This record gives sequence, C-alpha cells and structure tokens, in this order.
Amino acid sequence: MKRFRFPLRPVALLRAHQELRAREAFGASVHAYVAAEEEHAVAKARSAAFERELFSGRRERFSAAIEAENLAAYRLESAAEAESERRSIAARAEMDRCRGVYLEAHRKLEIVRRLEEKARSAHRLDAAREEQNAFDDFAGRRHS
Repeated sequence: MKRFRFPLRPVALLRAHQELRAREAFGASVHAYVAAEEEHAVAKARSAAFERELFSGRRERFSAAIEAENLAAYRLESAAEAESERRSIAARAEMDRCRGVYLEAHRKLEIVRRLEEKARSAHRLDAAREEQNAFDDFAGRRHS
C-alpha cells in the first residue's frame, strides 16, 4: 500500500501560517482595545472628579478670573476625554476588523483540514479493501 500523500499539504501549511498571523494580530488588537478602554475610563474619572470639584467650588465667592481658568481647564479635560473615547472606538473597530480576518482565515484552514481528513479516510478505506482482497486471494489459492 502506498503511503498517504495529501496534495493540498502546501495549501494547508500556508493557511495555517495565515491563521496564526491573523490570530496574533487579533490578540494584539484586543490588547490595544483593552488599553484604550482603560485610558478612556481614567480620562472619564478624571473629568468627573474635575466636574465635582468645579461644582463644589461654586458655593464660595465668585471670581471671574478663577472661573475662566477653571473653564479652560475643564475644556481641556473634556477634549482629552473625547479624544480617548475616539481612540477607544477606533480600537474597537480595529479589533472587530481583525476578528473578521481571523475568523475567515480559521474557516479557510478548517476547510483544508476537513478535506485532508476525508482524503485520509478514503486512503484508509482503500488500504483496507486492498488488504481484504489480498486475504481473499490468499484464502482462494489455499483452497484450490
């Protein structure tokens, strides 16, 4: 019986390599998304703390210069929070894109794996048939 040879083995290796690269890219994008979310949470907490401090200070005497400085600082904090939210949204979009690429690469790899498994099953069946035919020939010659 001939040794099993899968003609699409180079394709399987290429697809496995592509799936590995896609999985690594997806993992990196997940880490980037988590970091962006943490950064956004910190910016949001900092902005909320600044708001609390700003509103609690309003009970005291009003000073236009101090309020103008506080307003400018609050705008900077709000802009930083909005920017961190944009980065978080962009990281989420990139993570979703990488997930799609990974799932597609994994699907293609599974197709080749299923084809290889079918080919192996067919090869085993052919080997079993040849072996059975050899036994039948041997038994037929023995009784003749």
